[in-house]
Amino acid sequence: MKNNLKIIKIISLVIALAFAAIAGRDFYEHRHFMEPVVPSPSLTEVKKLSDYEPSLKGTVNDSNVYVFDSGVPGGTALLIGGSHPEEPAANLTASLVAENVKVEQGRLFVIIRSNRSASTCTRMGEAYPDFYHVKTPWGIKRFRMGDRCTNPLDSWPDPEVYLHYPSRQMLAYMDIRNLNRTWPGRPNGAITERTTWAMTQLIRREKVDMAVDLHEAELEYPVENTIVTHEKGQSVAAMTSMVLTAELFEVPLSMEFSPQALHGLSHREIGDHTDAMSLLVEVAEPMIDRIRGITDEYLLMTGRDEFVMKAGEHKLLYAPIDERGWPIDVRVGRHSSTFQKMLEFYSLEAPDRAVIISGVPGYTEVIENTLGTYFHDPKQAPPEKVFYD
Repeated sequence: MKNNLKIIKIISLVIALAFAAIAGRDFYEHRHFMEPVVPSPSLTEVKKLSDYEPSLKGTVNDSNVYVFDSGVPGGTALLIGGSHPEEPAANLTASLVAENVKVEQGRLFVIIRSNRSASTCTRMGEAYPDFYHVKTPWGIKRFRMGDRCTNPLDSWPDPEVYLHYPSRQMLAYMDIRNLNRTWPGRPNGAITERTTWAMTQLIRREKVDMAVDLHEAELEYPVENTIVTHEKGQSVAAMTSMVLTAELFEVPLSMEFSPQALHGLSHREIGDHTDAMSLLVEVAEPMIDRIRGITDEYLLMTGRDEFVMKAGEHKLLYAPIDERGWPIDVRVGRHSSTFQKMLEFYSLEAPDRAVIISGVPGYTEVIENTLGTYFHDPKQAPPEKVFYD
């Protein structure tokens, strides 16, 4: 009897170790996977966030900063993707811009994975897929799925209460790992605070005129399909909202002002602590709704879910949804056209500081041709023209 019990324990231990090995392999692959980027010929330089905050050098958040300089005097714009890597339309739009943009006047800085650490894990207990895939003419392009917050492996322990700097406003403990609660950051803080500090320093040193932070939101969230703007961006946001709602988008794009009493968010702190106007854009992502069904890649990419639809029938949502869902092409297309229209109106307001771009597909083109059409095959590009996020 004792021998049988011993054998059972040994077998159980072997099985447990086997499962641990399989899980460990998957965690390792996800954390160390590198996403290839083939920037457009307009690329003039690739900087690192550590160029603006040296303590990030060698860390997971020493992200690439893609610089596109036309050589024609003008202004400077910054596009921020990947603040919350569980919102893939943001980093996909930044990738779309980086791989296709032609800058006619001024300069454009693009950060595809601003919180790279958060893309190396997924939200605990939510059963997110590790990766998602975009079909292209040359094959399947793979991307890391992520979490809302910095990986705990890179930032631990969390405080009992997060005390935002410099406002000293008390926020939830996990917000010390939330990139969009740690602006403007500080050089001696946790890694997420140092990351936002690096971007704040970038904005100051490079004299950025307009910073745009891309996001997605659950349909249960009232700030949905919206531009949130600092007071400095009022006219640009208003004109963009009106024109795209009237002329292009089926679902209206609204506009809201950044709350002055809520600290840590990019649309508030960039405008308050730098000379740049700051805007944040939200688009609907059903996968992060609490009332969703199975959380898989199908839901992530199609935005179709019968449970979210049922909630909509009961008027529990702030965005419409039907059997078409919210496909990734629609979400990326909205972000792309919104960013381009913002640049257009900003450039009309300040022609001496204009940032004029072309070559980036917008809402209609992305939906008609699919997103993958516009990504380049890294195997066909010279190695020195391929970068990794």
